[in-house]
Amino acid sequence: MAHTPPPIKHSAAEAFERLIEVLNTLRIECPWDRKQTMESLRHLTIEELYELTDAILEKDYQEIKKELGDILMHLVFYAKIAEEEEKFNIIDVLNSVCDKLINRHPHIYGDIEVKDDEEVKQNWESIKLKEGNSSVLQGVPQSLPALVKAYRIQDKVRGVGFDWEDKKEVWKKVEEELAEFKAEFDLDSDLINTEKAEQEFGDLLFSLINYGRHLGINPENALEKTNKKFIHRFTYLENKAKEKGLVLKDMTLEEMDVYWNEAKKLK
Repeated sequence: MAHTPPPIKHSAAEAFERLIEVLNTLRIECPWDRKQTMESLRHLTIEELYELTDAILEKDYQEIKKELGDILMHLVFYAKIAEEEEKFNIIDVLNSVCDKLINRHPHIYGDIEVKDDEEVKQNWESIKLKEGNSSVLQGVPQSLPALVKAYRIQDKVRGVGFDWEDKKEVWKKVEEELAEFKAEFDLDSDLINTEKAEQEFGDLLFSLINYGRHLGINPENALEKTNKKFIHRFTYLENKAKEKGLVLKDMTLEEMDVYWNEAKKLK
């Protein structure tokens, strides 16, 4: 028996209730939705988050709107599953996050005064420790990609004052780590202690991420933009080679550079 779709709503509260109504119906009537668990949804949620970040970097607002809807649907879905298991419901989720925001913004909902966003962040981390967190770094997910995790670690400890005050000192650290990395191998030789070099390379990346953070650069965004730029240029190179009837592996680097430089001028 076909269900009548709930009509479009024009207030935030009513639209949210519409989403809950649709999901409640699907959870009962749809074989796929009915069999889902938190574990089965997990990887799909991760995919949706990456699709959202792609849309944000592309500044594609129609796509951002769509992906935000997909993620919101997933969040409500998780709450629905938890409600079925009698753990919590969507009302608990919403009240919990509201309570947390109110508690962590005493400069808005209390009598604390702050002079800038840095003091807000410091208060935030101090309050989290008072709430029972055993470490400032407790809130950094273990499964975060290493590049993102490094940035979050540095940002977290900055919230409690563990940070360089002058970015010039941070750059000195970058140069120091680069020298230590280079010292692990001879540029004119294939001899290398891979394990030690890997360690020094990690230290170098960590220091570069730290310097970028001091400049206001998010390393994940910066690297992904470079990835997209490289893909664009290499795809142009591939297409041009095909037009000329050439095979990339048979071309010299000098020949490839001609098309690569053309691509650089385009974008």
